[in-house]
Amino acid sequence: MATGTDQVVGLGLVAVSFIIFTYYTAWVILLPFIDSQHVIHKYFLPRIYAVVIPLVAGLILLLFVGLFISYVMLKNQRTKKTQ
Repeated sequence: MATGTDQVVGLGLVAVSFIIFTYYTAWVILLPFIDSQHVIHKYFLPRIYAVVIPLVAGLILLLFVGLFISYVMLKNQRTKKTQ
C-alpha cells in the first residue's frame, strides 16, 4: 500500500501532467483558430516553440536512456570479467 506521502506526490504529478497537457493542447490545437489580436495569445509562447520544446525534451530523454543502457552494459561486462 502507498503511504500518504506517496499518494500526495502521485496526485501532484498527475495534476502537473494534466495542466501541461491542457496547456499544450490549447496552444497547438485551439490557438490557431483564435484571432491573432485576441488577448489570449499573450499567455502562450510563439508557435515555433510548440515543435522545438517537445523535440528537445525527446532528444534529452533519448540521451539519458542511451547513457543508462550503456552504463548497465559496461557494468555487466566488468562483472563478467572479474568472475
